[in-house]
Amino acid sequence: MLDSAMAALASLADPSMLLMLLIGVISGLVMGLIPGLGGTAAVAILLPITFGMEPASALALLIGALAVVHTSDTVSAVLLGAPGSASASVTMLDGYAMAKKGQAKRALSLAFLSSMAGGIIGAIGLTLAIPLARPLVLSFASPELFMLTVLGVALAAVLSRGNVLKGVTAGLAGLLVGMIGTAPTTAEERFTFGSLFLGDGLSLVAVALGIFGLAEIASRASQRRGEKKKVEVSGGWGSGIREWLSHWSQVIRGGLIGIWAGVLPGVGATAGTWLAYGQAVATAKDKRNFGKGDPRGIVGPESANNSVEAGDLIPTFLFGIPGGVPSAMLLGMLLTYGIQPGPSIINEHLDLLYMIIWAFAIASVLGALFCFMTVRPLSSLTKVPFAILAAGLVVIMLLGSFQEGGQIGDLWVMLLLGVAGWALKATDFPRAPFLIGFVLAIPMERYYFLTDSLYEGFEWMLRPGTMVFIAILVLPILWNVFKWFRARRKLSTDDDPKADSAPDSEAPFKDSVWSLATAAVLFVVFAGSLVLSSSYSPEARLVPQLVGWVGVAITAALVILELRSRKIALAKSRRVLVNSTAYSQSPAQLAMSSTGGSIGVGLQEDSDTSDLSADGPEDTRLPRGAHAPGNKPWSIGWNKDASLAVRTFSWMAGFLLATSLIGYLAATSIFIPAFLLLVARARVKTTVIYTIVFFVLLLALPSLLPIDLPQGLLRNLF
Repeated sequence: MLDSAMAALASLADPSMLLMLLIGVISGLVMGLIPGLGGTAAVAILLPITFGMEPASALALLIGALAVVHTSDTVSAVLLGAPGSASASVTMLDGYAMAKKGQAKRALSLAFLSSMAGGIIGAIGLTLAIPLARPLVLSFASPELFMLTVLGVALAAVLSRGNVLKGVTAGLAGLLVGMIGTAPTTAEERFTFGSLFLGDGLSLVAVALGIFGLAEIASRASQRRGEKKKVEVSGGWGSGIREWLSHWSQVIRGGLIGIWAGVLPGVGATAGTWLAYGQAVATAKDKRNFGKGDPRGIVGPESANNSVEAGDLIPTFLFGIPGGVPSAMLLGMLLTYGIQPGPSIINEHLDLLYMIIWAFAIASVLGALFCFMTVRPLSSLTKVPFAILAAGLVVIMLLGSFQEGGQIGDLWVMLLLGVAGWALKATDFPRAPFLIGFVLAIPMERYYFLTDSLYEGFEWMLRPGTMVFIAILVLPILWNVFKWFRARRKLSTDDDPKADSAPDSEAPFKDSVWSLATAAVLFVVFAGSLVLSSSYSPEARLVPQLVGWVGVAITAALVILELRSRKIALAKSRRVLVNSTAYSQSPAQLAMSSTGGSIGVGLQEDSDTSDLSADGPEDTRLPRGAHAPGNKPWSIGWNKDASLAVRTFSWMAGFLLATSLIGYLAATSIFIPAFLLLVARARVKTTVIYTIVFFVLLLALPSLLPIDLPQGLLRNLF
């Protein structure tokens, strides 16, 4: 085996092989920078070029692109808060928080080094998997695979510390949305309402970019000025490298989690990165900085998102079972060359397999190096007002979403999910569990159906592997219950759930009528799913009914808690209003009013004048945390930013309507200048240059790359 490995390394020293690898790396970096494309688009675009090449050269090109696409998709997530792919959404949480503090260079250096290390760890894992992985993977049956998917969704509780019910609710909603389309067990359509478009299910790109991308654009469209703090890009990389080295354990754990997520079919990079983030949160002693710029929230997931692609190649090459779309296309390319996966590739093409491993490792290093070299000009993006960037991001994201299915309906789904994502974020429902639930919905249902069919009752839970996963699931729950009791006794403030910040920390409508309304709407959605799924066959309604009943129970509890919170808030508001009236009275009036009862009682309960707010004149100060008269809690709380978000979504809807009528190119020529002038308030010169650049780019793109632009109804007619 050592001889084959050395021979494969020598073959990569050939100039033509290095050129193919370099072209693949550059192509993968470019694809990763564009939101919505990612590894699937990179392999799909480059695959036609490989026809007629030698197998080694073709694989060098494709592996080069696949190995680095998750390295560059971090750039837009960190600098713009718009993830380049679904898996980069986790990096956005802490990476973008660092960038807003003027630490974009620090965040990017941590991400690039972790991606490089993850690729190398993945290559090592692929090497070791050749003799070891076969008996391990074959020992897993449907019960173990089902428990793994349950474990992934259960991390919603970890990712939404301080609001577990909302996190689980979002995860269940993602599962429900993931079940739209054809049932994997009976080929029966569910929740499609007779639509042929929904019969194929929803696009992952549309869901991810809608929930995170468009929602983020709408919530930040009011930013018409660049960052006040300039991004520091001077000096060496020594501090970033030293910090990265101090988190070496997170790098290794993230890389191993990524390999494992890649080995399991259907899990992929998105769930793998969130699993890595979940373990980083769960194993941290101080969790308060997660979501606010904690380096551990970058290192682990970035290591996982590159190693997951290497892990994906393990079942693809060893068993002929692709774990994702890119590996399925790689497998198809191998079959066209007459190379069979499994024992055949190990016995007859071992040198080719090691060439793939070497190419993956070298490409990971080259990708990180190129990103380091270009980080200075990329960091300047943070100085551009986000409202100006928003117009181009909307155009690019919608175009990327269109490439997967080639249907206008995907764009409308993306817009609706963007509205839903904004509502979830504004009312303090974390969006990460939603995406995890969506990704794992079909694998969970498939494995549960097989488990229910092959085993009597609950005997499958007695399998050793299943018992291990159940223990992994139950023990953190018991630990969190223990910490909750400890926090109630005020033995530790570090683990107080209220002190932790959920990933979606910007929630202007938290504890408002809108928060209650969102919980009520989700209750109706789960209840409606029970009614709709009751007419399906027993096999098709098995999991939707289970998710629906659990969702109804949790959202009902949420509604009750929201109503209880509203009642307590209103009671405190009335009490503070009475007290503030008393504080504003003179001593003589105070003595007279105290005989009247209500005000005197209020002062008796809050007579400690040392707890007064330091704001305002001494005789009109309010107790700390009090609401001033007229600023009532649980009011509608609609503000200017929320109004602008609604306007932004209206502009997006108008853009899609124009696209449906006159086509994408013409609609872009109208949308960009109108949005820049009326929403972003950009200068005329900037608007003209911006529009011309995008028009030329969209005009040339179909001839340079196999990318389709949506055609309008009028063009189809005439």
